Amino acid sequence: MTLYIQPYPFRRLVRRAVPQAQTRSLNVNIREEDDAYVLSALVPGLSADDLNIQVLENVVQIEGEYKDEETQFLLNELPRGAFRRSLRMPSEIDADKVEARIAEGILTLSLPKAESTRPKRIKVAVQ
Repeated sequence: MTLYIQPYPFRRLVRRAVPQAQTRSLNVNIREEDDAYVLSALVPGLSADDLNIQVLENVVQIEGEYKDEETQFLLNELPRGAFRRSLRMPSEIDADKVEARIAEGILTLSLPKAESTRPKRIKVAVQ
């Protein structure tokens, strides 16, 4: 009995004689709150040691790598290889207060806006 697995009928499986190093991009969600940006990304199977996160002014860079398995698969859709993502945020980030955590395969970054970029509320004195 032969088993064929093809989740998408137009996908072609191309085999190369020499595997090429390929850097993938990381898909993210970003939402804006009053005083911070919150970035979420799926990183299944990775731990905190597998990631390199850097923040400089308003640029966030996330790098990591999924380990390759030396196994033959019938179907292989899980991520593998290195990935890198650089994102320019709309305003400057306070790098000293950035928090990162991984829970259940989801990376969450809290990116507080720099004090100089937050709107200032000015009270009007009544006389």
